Amino acid sequence: MSSSSSSSVTSNVFDTGKYTTVLRSVEPETFNSKCSLSVFPPKPLLIASPSEGGEFPLVLLLHGYLLYNSYYSQLIQHIASHGFIVIAPQLYTVAGPDATSEIKSTAAITNWLSEGLHDFLPVHVQPDLSKLGLAGHSRGGKAAFALALGIAANSSLKFSALIGIDPVDGMDKGKQTPPQVLTYVPHSFDLNMAVLVIGSGLGEVKKNPLFPACAPKGVNHRDFYNECRGPASYFVAKDYGHLDMLNDETKGIRGKTTYCLCKNGKSREPMRRFVGGIMVAFLKAYLGGDSSDLMAIRDGHETTPVELQKVDFLV
Repeated sequence: MSSSSSSSVTSNVFDTGKYTTVLRSVEPETFNSKCSLSVFPPKPLLIASPSEGGEFPLVLLLHGYLLYNSYYSQLIQHIASHGFIVIAPQLYTVAGPDATSEIKSTAAITNWLSEGLHDFLPVHVQPDLSKLGLAGHSRGGKAAFALALGIAANSSLKFSALIGIDPVDGMDKGKQTPPQVLTYVPHSFDLNMAVLVIGSGLGEVKKNPLFPACAPKGVNHRDFYNECRGPASYFVAKDYGHLDMLNDETKGIRGKTTYCLCKNGKSREPMRRFVGGIMVAFLKAYLGGDSSDLMAIRDGHETTPVELQKVDFLV
């Protein structure tokens, strides 16, 4: 378990929040843990939460294709520092094109929250299960939308907010990976919850002519947003890429590939601060009832760490 805080705490959603954060890794039940009274999760989890006592909303964050949840530790601690419990599962380490199993795993983790999560949080930190958000990056964004739509699985708890971080539904239009989420019918997503779609301006640009873009046209953020109904928010960061919200350093062989496969911005810190901040503003609006930050960003009254290529709202 580790803690982090910042000496320059401000109320700006793009900066570190007022809470000191605790980061904890939780593994599924093993032989050595069978004598424990705790109910262990169905998948490994990385949990970021405030260390101070209180009742806090929850957010599940699903990782991108073949990425590790640890690559998002800086992002989830940013969100947690603003008063949220953020749970990032490791849905798989090896996977084929079909995302059905990770959608079902996310449903199982969601169902576990009410019976098991409290044993793995700091003392006096309580989850408010009536305020639950679901987020996902890349293929994890596809899985998040799928679960919210009841494709392949359903959860016992109700989500109130959905976030797609540069979501991707396959290789190209007509080359979607199963289960298909996009229908190409405008405003067809029957979600009954608020939606935030975040796009990267460089995600649909090829870094290498031998490989497809990381967020190809026809199956990316633009297409997901086109199928949303209000209330929905849409922000596209101009000069940043598909993986620029990850940690500054992603180690190991997979970590090295995150610098090579996708067209990237000059550094990750501005995009990560933007993604973390816009998520906080959106979650405050739709889980906390305070839309002041989201409206200030929409109206250009709050300076963002990145230049925005597009901003759009559906009411």
